[in-house]
Amino acid sequence: MNEMAKRANPVRNMGLGLLQEWPLLVNLATTLVFLVYGQNLLADLSHPVWFTLILTWLLLTILFSLFAVVRHAESLAEKLGEPLGTLVLTLAVTGIEVMIIVAAMSTGKGSPTLARDAMFAVIMIMLNGMVGLTLLIGGLKYKEQDYNLQGANSFLAVILPLAVIGLVLPNYTSSSPDQTFSSIQAAFLMIVSVALYGIFLTIQNGRHRAYFRVARQTAETKDAKRKWRIAHEVRSFPYHVLLLLAYMGPLVILTQHLAVPIDFTIRVLGAPVALAGFLIATLVLAPESLGAVRAALTNDLQRAVNILLGSVLATIGLTIPAVLAFGLLSHKPIILGLDPIDMTMLSLTLVLSTITFSSSRTNVLLGAVHLLLFFAYLMLIFQR
Repeated sequence: MNEMAKRANPVRNMGLGLLQEWPLLVNLATTLVFLVYGQNLLADLSHPVWFTLILTWLLLTILFSLFAVVRHAESLAEKLGEPLGTLVLTLAVTGIEVMIIVAAMSTGKGSPTLARDAMFAVIMIMLNGMVGLTLLIGGLKYKEQDYNLQGANSFLAVILPLAVIGLVLPNYTSSSPDQTFSSIQAAFLMIVSVALYGIFLTIQNGRHRAYFRVARQTAETKDAKRKWRIAHEVRSFPYHVLLLLAYMGPLVILTQHLAVPIDFTIRVLGAPVALAGFLIATLVLAPESLGAVRAALTNDLQRAVNILLGSVLATIGLTIPAVLAFGLLSHKPIILGLDPIDMTMLSLTLVLSTITFSSSRTNVLLGAVHLLLFFAYLMLIFQR
């Protein structure tokens, strides 16, 4: 009946589709305002009310746009199928993350540790906070949940070496000072990271695509997908691709302006430097995190695993090469080596993740332990 109604009213249907894209109008209007008046709007952020207004305006505009990006990525996922659909979402969010980091470091006052802090925050948020939350709520609702163990192990097999090489090894190299890589080391890591990620994508979307799917969908998952199709109309492939790009294009400009109040918060208000990385990660990961929680609630843990582990892998495999390339081209120092406390937290997280994803069934206990590590990370941002 719904399909017949849609076909009978194409004009009304198109009007409703355009009405649904109101965040794009907000996105474009905000971008235009900041292009013309951005320098004046951001000239003096010392007044708390003005600072709060500007920061809230930019954050909400970017957040609404991110959720719209997710909506179109989910429509593409419906057309492309898993795991390619989730990959579109992951790459889009990772691209936005890179844009924000590079924009913040291009201001001339950005911290050389911003990229490191943001990537470490992504690992802590996704592997501890969101993995813990999804396993906890899934376990409370369904007691145990299933996923494809081979897919999770494939993710971790690439995440572990890249995380250690990228975020731990710089502390022990002697070719360059201050937890950085030399030019040769940076070039090597860029090549290795991109190559490994490329090999993983070939495996994920080629001969071993079945690793990232479940053999049989649960009744809850089928019902959730049916309801999603009723609430969201999937249009043509070019339609969703063009709108996804339309949302992401202005974000390049908005993220450059967002870097100013973030930098102001760290420098003037005396906030911990690592807080900037956490804020960036929280902003860009919000839509993916919501998608992972929805998947867990509908007993689709496989999709949650693809989103969470895929986001971490894309961050390490793509963000590290991107910021290293930016550092080499701009001659800015890029500090990637973690402090001893953060290295300890990273080690605990990687070991715990390996244990968690060593069995194809999860429960509440594993989720609670991951959440404990996440809360410890939050505490350590403010109290070392």
